[in-house]
Amino acid sequence: MRLTVVGCSGSFPGPDSPASCYLVEVPHGGRTFRLVLDLGNGAFGALQRHVDPYSVDVVGLSHLHADHCLDLCSYYVARKYHPGGPRTVIPVYGPFGTADRLAVAYGLPLEPGMRDVFDFRAWLTGGARQIGPMDVSVAPACHPVEAYLIRLEHQGRSLVYTGDTGPTDALVELARGADVLVSEATFRDGDSNPPDVHLTGRQAGEYAHRAGVGRLVITHVPPWYAPEDLAAEARAAYDGPVEIAHAGAAYDI
Repeated sequence: MRLTVVGCSGSFPGPDSPASCYLVEVPHGGRTFRLVLDLGNGAFGALQRHVDPYSVDVVGLSHLHADHCLDLCSYYVARKYHPGGPRTVIPVYGPFGTADRLAVAYGLPLEPGMRDVFDFRAWLTGGARQIGPMDVSVAPACHPVEAYLIRLEHQGRSLVYTGDTGPTDALVELARGADVLVSEATFRDGDSNPPDVHLTGRQAGEYAHRAGVGRLVITHVPPWYAPEDLAAEARAAYDGPVEIAHAGAAYDI
């Protein structure tokens, strides 16, 4: 698998990155299968620097906060109004109600909403499902809205993405033995942080340690914090490699 960080700014776009968006590519049937995880504010423009957006096979949304899903509205326009005619319908996985939420965001009637462009499907817990050549498993995240932790596996390699989550043992179970954990680190340790919303850098490191992952990539750091500080917290709790996501970074898994 190849992971490209399209956007990684936490909670809102920053000066150096759009909000959350990650491109995962794997070889499949003589071509490249492409999955986009999240499409936050500003991400669709940046996505076009890395890939033809019409070559994307599927989109997966971890949850429906704007910094993780709002640019699906831009993608809708690009696919529906292409001068060569509407592009083929592609699947979009997300929480229940994703189709209606995005229709409201764009000002569309709920029927058909965006269903003429996207085939909306709900995430289902309780085991892996095949999406293209990958096995995909999800578990509920700890967040104020319906949100999911996501694990991708392909030919013995594995990637886990937290989306947004507060502390939850579900992350340990889903990420166990993963090659790479892409974990949010939105809060600083020691601050008076609200409960059950996000992780600190230290907590991200602790979960990486408990799950026995091969590498930790810190992401979703808000522009008002220094990513190096959150990474230092993680390194104090996890002795494996810790890297800081930045827009344009790519990882071979």
